[in-house]
Amino acid sequence: MTESIAPPTTTKRESRTTRDLAKVAVSGWLGTAMEFMDFQLYSLAAAIVFNKIFFPDVSPVIGLIAAMATYGVGYVARLVGAVYFGRMGDRIGRKKVLFITIALMGASTTLIGVLPTYAMIGIWAPILLVALRLIQGFGAGAEIAGATVMLAEYAPVRRRGLISSLVCLGTNSGTLAASALWAILVSVLPEDQLLSWGWRIPFLASFVLMIFAVWIRRSLKESPVFEQRADVLDGVALSKAEIAKQDIAKQELAQQDTAKPATPAVPDLAGTSTIEAALHQRKGKAFLIALGLRFGQAGNSGLIQTFLIGYLATVLLVDKSVGTTAIVYGSLLGFITIPIMGLLGDRFGRRPLYLALSTLTALFSIPMMLMVTSGNTTLITVAIVVGLNLGVLSLFAMESVTMAEFFGARTRFTQLALAKEIGGILATAIGPLLAATLTAVTGHWWPLAAMLVGYSLITLVSAAVGPEVRGRDMVRLEDAV
Repeated sequence: MTESIAPPTTTKRESRTTRDLAKVAVSGWLGTAMEFMDFQLYSLAAAIVFNKIFFPDVSPVIGLIAAMATYGVGYVARLVGAVYFGRMGDRIGRKKVLFITIALMGASTTLIGVLPTYAMIGIWAPILLVALRLIQGFGAGAEIAGATVMLAEYAPVRRRGLISSLVCLGTNSGTLAASALWAILVSVLPEDQLLSWGWRIPFLASFVLMIFAVWIRRSLKESPVFEQRADVLDGVALSKAEIAKQDIAKQELAQQDTAKPATPAVPDLAGTSTIEAALHQRKGKAFLIALGLRFGQAGNSGLIQTFLIGYLATVLLVDKSVGTTAIVYGSLLGFITIPIMGLLGDRFGRRPLYLALSTLTALFSIPMMLMVTSGNTTLITVAIVVGLNLGVLSLFAMESVTMAEFFGARTRFTQLALAKEIGGILATAIGPLLAATLTAVTGHWWPLAAMLVGYSLITLVSAAVGPEVRGRDMVRLEDAV
């Protein structure tokens, strides 16, 4: 088939086939699956075993806080990676960056699986763990942003929400794989074997996925939107200084005598007015709105997928398999939830769904915590499954396409990566640490419900003040607001 994927918005059009789109979809799915598998493996390990393996000389509560803090440092590295690789992706293209990020993530995750423990080398064990966590985060900082940008820029406009949601299916696949591995391990292995060698298996298994993802990404074509950008010349985006220099050169040539044929030609940039509009647009408003939209999904994810697992096992003394099994069920249901949300976003728009989902999540927060703290396995499972699909996966499906449409093509990769990672630091990384501290101090579950409500309200307000961006031309260089 030779159906054109991207609409002909500029004269720099290069056709992409449905086969190219399929490759990008598989690549994005594998990359984000690996990213979230890596991070979910780590987060579950931090909640279940790392406090005993790497922080054994402290109380269980302090060990959980230390493990969550180690989990959180990866988000600092993600921010650095978002800046570094985001700017690279906007400058030289999306494809090259995605190849580098997958290799960094895979290598660091595999090495975690061979780390010596605290009992073997003492304080060097947690130090090495933190070092690998930083490398893992550095690569992951631009992985999901790059995959999101690629899919959104490849997708036909009328199915952009559905196709972009495939990134979320990747994250869901990674979460499912990691949770399933841990559910099997904690169910089958006795605790001494789990602590001695069993915890290494999931990290070592991620190596296979990395090899396959790297192989797929070698054959990808560049994003058609990047190649159609008015500010891209010979496959590289011109900087502000280079654009200004060319404008000056053109003005000087225009003033020279036209009878001088030896005068060297200056490359002509298509869409000069479009470039000027993008360069002079006041930045920040679109970014802040996107950051607010990110808060609900990121904060809810950190609390439901990370902290609650450790809270159930350490504080409520519920069997370790209950939380991990609930995440598996929730992730399985997500394979239905995510594409439905993508379709609904294409049908009704991004803004109405954000308003509805964030409101429902806020209303469900207190009932969810009452169910979690009931001690009833069925109620706990239902609470986590509903909370995961409503407050995390549904919002993630909308976030993938909405944030890509919010930003102009010139800085889309960088701004999207930064919005995701700053939101991740403020909500997903700090959230579990703050939740662990508050529940330890208060001895109650109400801080968790309050945090879930707070995250959802931030997203609700952001959606209310933001514009509707469904169907926006992705080649435009300026932001939506």
